[in-house]
Amino acid sequence: MKKQQMLFQIPTLFGLEGICADELKYLGFADVKADNGKVFFTGGPEEMARANLWTRTGERVQIVMAQFHAETFDELFEGTKDTPFENFIGSLDAFPVKGWSLNSKLHSVPDCQKIVKKAVVERLKECYGNPWFEETGPKIQIQFSIMKDEVTLLLDTSGSGLYKRGYRRNETEAPIRETLAAGIVNLARVHADSCLADPMCGSGTIVIEGAMKALNIAPGIRRHYSFENWACFSKSLLADAREEAMTKIKKDAPFEAFGCDIDESVIEIAKENAKRAGVASRIQFMAQDIKYFRADQLPSESDRGVHKKQIVCTNPPYGERLLDVNTARELYKKMGVVFPPLDNHGYYIITPDEAFEENFGRKADKVRKLYNGMLKCNLYFYYRSK
Repeated sequence: MKKQQMLFQIPTLFGLEGICADELKYLGFADVKADNGKVFFTGGPEEMARANLWTRTGERVQIVMAQFHAETFDELFEGTKDTPFENFIGSLDAFPVKGWSLNSKLHSVPDCQKIVKKAVVERLKECYGNPWFEETGPKIQIQFSIMKDEVTLLLDTSGSGLYKRGYRRNETEAPIRETLAAGIVNLARVHADSCLADPMCGSGTIVIEGAMKALNIAPGIRRHYSFENWACFSKSLLADAREEAMTKIKKDAPFEAFGCDIDESVIEIAKENAKRAGVASRIQFMAQDIKYFRADQLPSESDRGVHKKQIVCTNPPYGERLLDVNTARELYKKMGVVFPPLDNHGYYIITPDEAFEENFGRKADKVRKLYNGMLKCNLYFYYRSK
């Protein structure tokens, strides 16, 4: 494909839009704009590859093919048929359709799928002269969203969600999504010289994401993407982006992390995940009950001469996840004891329990609303020593 400017959309978990937008701006992308649950930017094929490789908090990278108003199936058909899908879909490619509709006159998703599919087929018939399409080639997923009668047609370049980094083949019963963990360590300001700890680490996602950020390891460096198989894109796109990403890894960063969990079998899973992520040498894991955790025993600046701040990030069990509410709240009380206000320490705790501060024993210095999937949560910031 020739170098051309395209509009891209990256959906995010609610609450992570601003972080994702900042990531893209830092990477030098143009026309970055955050909206509710999504971020837009413009660029060419190279930017598409880099966005897939580098975004830590985005769920996938989509090409925005068209945006138009539609209240009838005829309007949906004509708007879709006017869209140049032949720029990406070849005569042999598979092009399944899926999507959603909310607060719109066209509320039947199956019917909308059929109309969009039919319109794309008619468009491609005119372009290729084919009476039908066997769709035996690479899959190019068409997606649509209809919100208040406004239609957006998209092509998904990522394939499986970007939160699937490839390192977490083994999971605990209720893992935190990688993109949310990345957002938390971003908000906690984990850097190359940080010391990060998670005393209830589960499969290790938070400390692994923290290590990857601190070492500047591209989160998608070990996985594959749908666009790799598209004939319209050069095979060298991803190879070049990966090669560039390898040169940006900060191998000399003094970062280190600690992960603890009461379950020894879970710790073994975390170790394997860290090994696959390429950060095992930076994380110490151990089986330990939260009541034995001591934040003041983490390596200090005077011990190491390099660490600026000790950061504790954790996703404790709660009522909807593993523990009943009363047991979870007893756990929060223990956390209030082992997470005392200390100079040079910060605590970042995510939970959906609105009574967390009451049970933890002190008000947070800051609270930020985030979503773990569809579950509304709060991230509680404690960074003042008094």
